[in-house]
Amino acid sequence: MDSQRSILIIALAFVSFLLWKQWHQDYGQEPVVSQPQAEQLDSSGELQLSADEFGTQPVASTPAVGPASSQHEQIVRVETDVLQVEISTRGGDIVGLKLSQYELTKDSQTPYVMMRRQTGFNYIAESGLIGQHGPDARRGNRPVYHTDQLNFTLASGQQELVVPLHYEYQGLQIEKRFIFRPGQYDVSVEYHLSNASDEVRVVQNYQHLRQTIDGGKDSSFFMPIYRGAAYGTASDRYKKYNFKDMQKSNLSIPTQGGWAAMLEHYFVAAWVPEQHVDNLIYSRYHQGQGLIGTSGPMLQLQPGEQTLITTTFYAGPKIQDNLAELANGLDLTVDYGFLWFISQPLFWLLTLIQGFVVNWGLAIILITIIVKGVMYPLTKIQYESMAKMRNLKPKIEDLQARYKDDRQKLGPAMMELYRKEKVNPMGGCLPLLLQMPIFLALYWVFVESVELRHAPFMLWLQDLSAPDPWFILPVLFGASMFMMQKLTPMTVTDPMQRKLMMWMPVAFSVFFIWFPSGLVLYWLVSNLISLAQMLYIYRGMEKKGLHSRKA
Repeated sequence: MDSQRSILIIALAFVSFLLWKQWHQDYGQEPVVSQPQAEQLDSSGELQLSADEFGTQPVASTPAVGPASSQHEQIVRVETDVLQVEISTRGGDIVGLKLSQYELTKDSQTPYVMMRRQTGFNYIAESGLIGQHGPDARRGNRPVYHTDQLNFTLASGQQELVVPLHYEYQGLQIEKRFIFRPGQYDVSVEYHLSNASDEVRVVQNYQHLRQTIDGGKDSSFFMPIYRGAAYGTASDRYKKYNFKDMQKSNLSIPTQGGWAAMLEHYFVAAWVPEQHVDNLIYSRYHQGQGLIGTSGPMLQLQPGEQTLITTTFYAGPKIQDNLAELANGLDLTVDYGFLWFISQPLFWLLTLIQGFVVNWGLAIILITIIVKGVMYPLTKIQYESMAKMRNLKPKIEDLQARYKDDRQKLGPAMMELYRKEKVNPMGGCLPLLLQMPIFLALYWVFVESVELRHAPFMLWLQDLSAPDPWFILPVLFGASMFMMQKLTPMTVTDPMQRKLMMWMPVAFSVFFIWFPSGLVLYWLVSNLISLAQMLYIYRGMEKKGLHSRKA
C-alpha cells in the first residue's frame, strides 16, 4: 500500500473521528441517573423537592431557580491579582466574574468575562442555607446580607482577603465568608453558624451554578468543544451532563465528596463541597436555564452551639495540576477523550520542553521531533514495505493482465506472490494506524490546553490556538504533501483513485485552514521530518539494491 493511500486512511479516520465526536455530543446516550420524585413549580418559580432528595429531614424548598427581586440588593466588588468578582448581598451569590490574567480576545486588554448577570444571558454561582431553619428556604425571599463595605482589594503582599457577610434568622447568627488568596482561582466559602436561640436549629448548605442554555459559544465541526455541565462522584470521577440531558431528567446522586461544574472552552467553574462528608449532586432546568450543584448533609445545632461549613468555589482556567488538588477527577475537565492516557504524558512532555525554550511554538516543534524519533522504527517498516510493494508492481500488473477475466483466481495468485516475495501488503498501513492515536492525542492537547490560548510563536503566528490568519501553514502543509507524493509514485491504477490522490494536498490545505495553527504547525513539521526520513530510508535501500524509484 503506497503512502498516498495511507494518507487517505489518516484523512478518513480523522474526519470520521470528528464526525463521531460531534454526533455523540449531539445525540449520544444519556447517562443513567436517579430519577427524582415528583416535583412542582409554585407561582414564584421555585422548585419544590421531596425530603429524600436533600436528606432525611424535611426540606421546605431549594432556592429560587428564577431570578430574585433586586430590592435592597447591593453589589460587593472584590479584586485580586487574578480575579474581579461581584457578589450580591441578596443571597451572597456571585453574579459577576472576570479573569484578569486572560484577555477576552487577543491584545484586547479586556479581561475575560466568565460569569455575568444580564438580560438574555445569566451565568452565576448561587449558594446558601436551606432546611427547616435555613434562610434560603423561604419562597421568593432570599436573605439580604449586611456588610460594612462594598469594595475589597487584595493588596500586594497580602496573603488572604476575607469578605464577610452577616445575617440573622430565627436566632441563627450567620456569617458567610468569601476568602481570596493571591494567584489562586479557588475561593473558600465558609458559613460560621451560631445558634443563639433556645431551640434546635436545622440547616443544610447548598451551592450550584446556573446558566442560560442558549447564548453561549457552541462547538463546530472543526473545533468540537464542549459547553455544558459535568460532575464527579466517588465511583465516577468525571461525567458530562449536557444541557439536553438536563432538560430531560434531573440528577439526584448521593456520593461522598464529589463536585459539580459548568465547562466551556479553556475555562471551568466548579463547586467542590467538603470531601469527607456525604453530599448530593443535583441538577434542574427551568425557563431556559440549567443548574447543577451539590448539597451537604443536614445539620442540627443545639442551643448555644457553633459550627463551620466550608465549600470551595473555583472559576478560572483549566490548569490540570490546580484542579487535581481540589477534587478527585476535576482535572479531567481538561477533556482529552478516550486517548487521555496518551494525551496527558504528551502534555507533560510539552510543558517540560516549554519550560526550557519558553516558547510554545518551539516546544511543539521539539515534541514533534521527539515523537517522530520514537516512532522511527515503525516509519522505517512502513516505507520499506511500500518500497517492496512498488518493486512488485510489474509482477502484480502481469498477474492482473493474466487473470483479468477471472477475479476468483487473481486473489489467490496475488497472495501466493506476496508469500513468495515475503511481502506483507498491509505492512505500510499497520504502522501508520499505530501512529494515528499519537496524532489524535496531540490534537486534543492542542485543542484543550489553555496554556496554548493566545500563546505566540513568531512573525505572523501570534496565537497558536487560532487558525493561521494568513493561511501560510496550511499552504506549506499542502506543499509538503505534494513533495511526499513525488517521492512515492502512485501504484494505484484506478483513474478515480489517482485523481483523488492528486487533489489530496489541496483538500488538506483547505481542511486545515480552520484548525488551530499549533496543530497545523505540528503536522507540517511532522511531514518535513517524514520527508527527511523517507529520503534516508530509500537511499539506504537503493544502496542495498532493494529499492528503485523507477518502479
